[in-house]
Amino acid sequence: MSPEAEAPPILEFHQVHRQFGHQQVLRDVSFTIRRGESVAIIGESGCGKSVTLKLMIGLLSPSTGSVLLDGEPIAGRSEQQLTRERLRFGYVFQQAALFDSLSVADNVAFGLRQNTRLPESEIAVIVQERLREVGLPGSVATKKPAELSGGMRKRVGLARALALAPEIMLYDEPTTGLDPIMSDVINELILQVRARRPITSIVVTHDMVTVGRTVDRVIMLYPISRLGADEPQIIFDGTPAEAFSAPDPRVYQFVHGQAGERLLEMATR
Repeated sequence: MSPEAEAPPILEFHQVHRQFGHQQVLRDVSFTIRRGESVAIIGESGCGKSVTLKLMIGLLSPSTGSVLLDGEPIAGRSEQQLTRERLRFGYVFQQAALFDSLSVADNVAFGLRQNTRLPESEIAVIVQERLREVGLPGSVATKKPAELSGGMRKRVGLARALALAPEIMLYDEPTTGLDPIMSDVINELILQVRARRPITSIVVTHDMVTVGRTVDRVIMLYPISRLGADEPQIIFDGTPAEAFSAPDPRVYQFVHGQAGERLLEMATR
């Protein structure tokens, strides 16, 4: 048994439902993530993966059910408490979400300036350390995001997320839009982040290379519109190796990129 399997839960979903108006996105979702685990959340577009991340960090609340952080519900905490708890998370956004008007250094320093009283001299040291950690030279510090390639912007986003030394890293489609080489660079950085510090990693992705390389566990969500009334939305929870050999054809076809019956379904709509 791995050490993570014996670690205390850090995030728990208990019968979580989430809908927007009449559109139900998550239905009766329950799982536990333990401290130090590295977990991928996979599934087709629109099945609620990014909504799941936003529920973890308290940017959204469940319509019903509960999300727990360290055994306590996130809902009901004051805005001040939520702000403090969010500092425990690093969030790497799908499109990096850098501030275009700020330099790279100011982007990485943003959270430190907003949430600490560190002197500028210390902030400058942390910025350079984080840039080095993600494989960027100090010379990029004065550049604006528009001057960077897509892969460099992703790495700046990762450096910014790491600046406040988070306990939990959330990666939302970290390799989307990148070529295979740069995708491998990002995957390697995800591994290095985990190797250098005690951290819990949650990766939302469609990229099964990322899944195979960076996580120990896979949770697969399925679109509610294609489930029976009593079917659970989580259709797989296991290791990457188990996912690649899963007997459920929905899981197997997704992880191997096979259209299967989906082509026939789309043709008959």
